[in-house]
Amino acid sequence: MLVITTPTGQIGRQVLEGVLDDGDRPVRVIARDPSRLPARVRERVEVVQGATDDVGVVSKAFAGADCVLWIVPPNPRAQSLPRHMLDFVEPLCEAVVGQGVERVIGLSSLGRGTARNAGQISAVFAMDDLIESTGVHYRSLCPPGFMENMLWQVESLKSRGVFFSSLSGDRKIPTCATRDIAAAAAGLLLDASWTGQEDVPLLGPEDLSHNDMAQIMSEVLERPVRYQQIPGEAHKAALVQHGMSEAWARGAVAMADAVDRGIYNAQPRTPQATTPTGFRQWCREVLKPAVDA
Repeated sequence: MLVITTPTGQIGRQVLEGVLDDGDRPVRVIARDPSRLPARVRERVEVVQGATDDVGVVSKAFAGADCVLWIVPPNPRAQSLPRHMLDFVEPLCEAVVGQGVERVIGLSSLGRGTARNAGQISAVFAMDDLIESTGVHYRSLCPPGFMENMLWQVESLKSRGVFFSSLSGDRKIPTCATRDIAAAAAGLLLDASWTGQEDVPLLGPEDLSHNDMAQIMSEVLERPVRYQQIPGEAHKAALVQHGMSEAWARGAVAMADAVDRGIYNAQPRTPQATTPTGFRQWCREVLKPAVDA
């Protein structure tokens, strides 16, 4: 029995599709609103309705489970990053121990062991530590920023041909498409042979700066695109203005500062850590249709 959380989310949805397409293992999902699952999916999975911060729901879902994909859903209105993480990880750990789950796959970040005051990145590393403390076999998926994060700036790209961050424009960093993260997670879910506790870095195929990305987007979108770095305080204020809590916005800026200090560059690039989808391909297949819509 495989259990998948956030089955309608950006990554969980793709993992669920991959598992259903590639195997005949029984699958259970935890969903707040099962009606959001496509009908063809609902016909093939067992659904436990509820939230993954509810230990009763999680324990019910984990009964008889062999392997679990655990993704903590973001909450940009959370008033505390550590509390937000604990609200989801404490029920997981209790249910893993109580139900005897053998394997857990978690979604973390690059740079584990090097993060200091890194906002949301520091919070997910605390999640890794708590899960590992249960003794469960664990694989921590460690991507850098998602290419899909650029979709948050589609309106600015459309109207002004510009995207923003507090990150330095010339800092070359890895970036990864969520399809490749989902493929790695699905492969691990379907493989019952792995044991122990390990990180799984997912680096994409290349390191690019935001200035490099602007050039690629200009070519793919066939319109001028530029990157504009803004001061951290101004970036935080803009995020709060758009509905983020003070804590979440402060964490986002701290995360960008950590990336600027090299947290994503500490992991050596290896063939095993290199995922296939390049930024240019992603722009053609995902960003351009979103901007042209």
